[in-house]
Amino acid sequence: MRVSMLTDLILLLPLAFTAGLIDAAVGGGGLVTIPGLFAILPREVPAALFGTNKLSAMMGTASAAVRYARRVKLPWNILLPAAAAAFVGSYLGARSLHFLPLHWVRPMVIGLLAIMLVYTWLKPSFGQEDTERQLTRRDLYIGLLIGLVIGFYDGFFGPGTGSFLIFLFVRLFHFDFLRASASAKVVNLATNLAALVFFIPAKMVIWGYAIPMGVANIAGAQVGSRMALKGGNVWVRRLFLILSVTLISKLVWDTVKAM
Repeated sequence: MRVSMLTDLILLLPLAFTAGLIDAAVGGGGLVTIPGLFAILPREVPAALFGTNKLSAMMGTASAAVRYARRVKLPWNILLPAAAAAFVGSYLGARSLHFLPLHWVRPMVIGLLAIMLVYTWLKPSFGQEDTERQLTRRDLYIGLLIGLVIGFYDGFFGPGTGSFLIFLFVRLFHFDFLRASASAKVVNLATNLAALVFFIPAKMVIWGYAIPMGVANIAGAQVGSRMALKGGNVWVRRLFLILSVTLISKLVWDTVKAM
């Protein structure tokens, strides 16, 4: 390993660990790693940085999903079809990058995140109790639609994917925040895999960075999922609100810079 790569990893590994910790609880780890990769590896093409981040994030997400699956009762009859739909949606979203105007998306996402934030803030009981109701065939169709739409969004744009999944699982399936967060990891894992179907064959993953960052992301995901399981719904809800504010702030700032 050359000295410059070692120096880069000394800076990137703590970021990957932090991203894994945040992502395991409420998603949004890319807010930490994407700016870090662009700042530390400015000479690399953007697609390679996104591919490297996706592989790292996928490793952490898979690790968190396994931990949650051991501790939280997950509705696999809904999640697996939703994950399959999300895989297809993410693939289609990535393919649509050249055809749809990206600048239309950001204001809409800001608005949706703001609605979620206000709704969650004004309803302290939102996501605090899991009804554990029997999920129906209608819920299966809703899960497929969620997977397809959010998967498409993640493949096309991405920021806030985990937040949207958590909110929708709480709102539509009446999960508590912890169960919703655990469920979101399964669907998010599928969208990451779909993205890598593009990035890996296109040689847009820098393996020398992606694998060490992935290991750090796994470590962070284990800490984050443990904290979420221990802190419960109150802790996850607070993180969800903080992440939503952070996402809105970043997207507004990006919009202003693009003007």
